[in-house]
Amino acid sequence: MDHRPNPAFLDDITGALDWWRDAGVDLDFLDEPVSWLAAPEVEGERPAERRPRPPVAEVDAPPPPARLDPAGLPADLAAFRAWWLAEPLLGTGDVAGRIAPQGAVGAKLMVLVEEPEAEDRESLLSGPQGRLLDAILAAFGTRREDVYLASALPRHTPGPDWAAMNERGLGQVLAHHVGLVGPERLIVLGGNVLPLIGHESPQGPAVLRSFNHEGRSIPLLACWALPALLGQPRAKPVLWKAWLEWTAA
Repeated sequence: MDHRPNPAFLDDITGALDWWRDAGVDLDFLDEPVSWLAAPEVEGERPAERRPRPPVAEVDAPPPPARLDPAGLPADLAAFRAWWLAEPLLGTGDVAGRIAPQGAVGAKLMVLVEEPEAEDRESLLSGPQGRLLDAILAAFGTRREDVYLASALPRHTPGPDWAAMNERGLGQVLAHHVGLVGPERLIVLGGNVLPLIGHESPQGPAVLRSFNHEGRSIPLLACWALPALLGQPRAKPVLWKAWLEWTAA
């Protein structure tokens, strides 16, 4: 018997496929989804029952970060300086390399910078940033020995997480520190410090603000950080103009 397909039948099938292809239909669709990679079912065999997923173990939320207790802050400046050098929550826990603030209570001018310099060992700002600050203070008609100089961080910290430090309560510590000093005027050098004490970062090289704490308002001059001033000489005349406007009031 000849098992070869009938040529006329093949022509009919090919013609039908060509007709549907010309009509834009070149795929076959089914109403029910089919897993083409699934093993073929054996007749009479029941499909495997779906196994329930094991319950997902609940993971406890991490504890909130430890915060500095405002009620535990030292009540006088001498005790604050000792606490500043030893309190682990002021940084990453390492107290080595911390630099104490310097100056006297009731200073006419308090200068607050972001952090010590990498070169600092015994005193704050002993490198190029300190030399720039000395030049700025000399232009302002004063000197380092006559101002209260402090930093927002106790040690040089590359890439500090300012938001995390704020959550830890650093802003309250800075406000308390300024309150203990009680200066007549306050200069903040660093845009990362202003948000800690309730102000936005300065948009320009220098802006005038007020520091309000415990019923007292202290005139505040905010400027870019010392590293930025070293790299942007054009900002120095802006700072000088702001100083003249600030001190003329």
